[in-house]
Amino acid sequence: MKYRILIADDHAVLRSGLRLLLSSTGEFEIVGEASSGIETLNLAETLQPDLILLDLSMPSLGGLDAIPTLRKLAPQSRILILTMYDEPQYLRQALKRGAHGYILKKAADSDLFSAIRAVLRGEMYIHSSMTRVLLDDMLSESKAEQNVGAWNTLSEREQEVLRLVARGYTGTEIAEKLNLSPKTVETYRARGMEKLGLRTRAALVKFALQEGIIEEE
Repeated sequence: MKYRILIADDHAVLRSGLRLLLSSTGEFEIVGEASSGIETLNLAETLQPDLILLDLSMPSLGGLDAIPTLRKLAPQSRILILTMYDEPQYLRQALKRGAHGYILKKAADSDLFSAIRAVLRGEMYIHSSMTRVLLDDMLSESKAEQNVGAWNTLSEREQEVLRLVARGYTGTEIAEKLNLSPKTVETYRARGMEKLGLRTRAALVKFALQEGIIEEE
């Protein structure tokens, strides 16, 4: 049984080249070609291919915007992005919207078959040159989760004091506002900062804004 593939790219020469390349193996059948986003949606719904080889830059509807609708119209189809864009934001958005793989056109000659086979096996395929992007995202998310976890370990008083510090109040002003002594305020501030692993007020402000603990004024 051959896997049925829909090629979606607005360049006719590239589509022709891909058709010849993929058909030459005997593994794949090119069941359709689309030159625009809207045409891709229509063909995907009609043909229900095993895989949609999707470019991001197309007229009428870009590949990124087409992905969520493709997932609804052809839920069994796997979506492999084949693009010239190596910017991290495109990879992130493609995966977030439901793509199953991402490969660059400049790597298609050597890695396209591996990418297609992996995606058809139900795996996620990311070209090696882009995997660093995902690693950086994972590290950032892990750090954010650790920060939120650390904030939740603070006592209610420590949180109150650090919120006010981040908003620019002095120790004396905080003491008056919370009906505490300046020394007690300083104890809460120092203890809270230590728990968060922060050393300066600037670092505290950045943390508080990123985590939504205070709002930018």
